[in-house]
Amino acid sequence: MRISLDERMRSAVAALLHATGESQADLAAALGVSQAQVSRRQSGAAAWSLADCEAVAAYYGIGVLDLLAGPTQAMESLPDRRHRTAESSAAGTRRRAAQEGSAR
Repeated sequence: MRISLDERMRSAVAALLHATGESQADLAAALGVSQAQVSRRQSGAAAWSLADCEAVAAYYGIGVLDLLAGPTQAMESLPDRRHRTAESSAAGTRRRAAQEGSAR
């Protein structure tokens, strides 16, 4: 079964977010868009543009073709320094808890 390019992109972005311990809000800030825009792209309600693909690849320090190849290739290309550490994972958890607390 072949998956579409859109699905490969969404899967690769999800894998990269997980591997780095970043949130959609973190990626959105780096791309200069809102978290809602990243969410729509990740849910398939909107498409990632070619310019978005270039920006996401540059942000993670990988090639555009590695990103578009899907999550496995994107993860293999992710520089070691970008992988989350136990410290960054704990910081992300605290940040999310603080955001959820302020939203209530």
